[in-house]
Amino acid sequence: MDSIDLLFMVVAMAISFATSLIGVRWWIGKAHQIGFTGRDMNKRGEVHAAEAGGIWVSLGVALGLLSFIGLQTYVLNDESLLKNYISLALLLFMSGYLGFLDDVLGWKKGLRAIYRVLLMAPVSLPLVVLKVGIPTITLPLIGTVDFGLAYYLLLIPIGVIGASNGFNMLAGYNGLEALQGILLMLFMGILGFVKGMDGLLTASLIMASGIGGFLVYNKYPARVFPGNTFTYAVGAYFAALAIMYKTVKFSLVLFTLYFIELALFIRGLRNGVYKENFGKPMEDGSLLPPYDKTYSLTHFAIKSITRLKGRAREPEVVLFIAVLQALVGLTALWLSASNILT
Repeated sequence: MDSIDLLFMVVAMAISFATSLIGVRWWIGKAHQIGFTGRDMNKRGEVHAAEAGGIWVSLGVALGLLSFIGLQTYVLNDESLLKNYISLALLLFMSGYLGFLDDVLGWKKGLRAIYRVLLMAPVSLPLVVLKVGIPTITLPLIGTVDFGLAYYLLLIPIGVIGASNGFNMLAGYNGLEALQGILLMLFMGILGFVKGMDGLLTASLIMASGIGGFLVYNKYPARVFPGNTFTYAVGAYFAALAIMYKTVKFSLVLFTLYFIELALFIRGLRNGVYKENFGKPMEDGSLLPPYDKTYSLTHFAIKSITRLKGRAREPEVVLFIAVLQALVGLTALWLSASNILT
């Protein structure tokens, strides 16, 4: 990346961060004014925060992406990233709208789980219509397979549905979704830097910046919740980057915690439990696990921290999972550097 593109990237990151930060700050007051708030389930009493603040992340990141390609187009006459970044911006608006609709309808009152899954398929249309990605995949023991039209009409929607709903599963703690999103984007960005994929590096850092502006108000004690508005958008964006830049294997390893979360969720269903991630808040501010068995990584974190320190607090649970994600990310980078994920 040359100095001009680096400058454009910094400007786009600043726009993404500032839009998210300023928008969320305004949104917190407005949401309380109209009663669009939700109870913080990991705290005792009636502690409320603004709902659906993630909509400002989608807007900020989209503006950052459009600013970057605008600068490239008008200053350098370079349209090499136009298709990719336009599709990313459209995908953010569509996934953010779907999540916002779910948030407005209300927790446990909104869209049924099956509709949340099915309605994410059209969100992949910007990638499908613009034919983002390459329809050839190298499979173990088989070799390179050209999926042709099936790649765009079947595999891309499956990827977007899986990542958006998967990212939504590990949630419910102040700063958890935001910090996880930043870590996923940073590791994708590092891969882009190492592999010389400037488009991946820039898109990842623009998203990380937008989430950073949101995290200012979402960290413990949170004044705003991300909502499905945030989780759907970040998950879909993560899938889109993997598809665009042919980093599917790396991304699957990076998503390891979410596969574990899915396995624990299925374990709960087999035991007749539709699990919640929240802990049981105590008078001293600590959390106890909500079930005897572990049905979420958040439950595992609470139990592990309690064994180590005698009690577990919400920020410690978030940090514990973030450390696990960092270890997963470092492993993915090592596997990529060793050419195991090629």
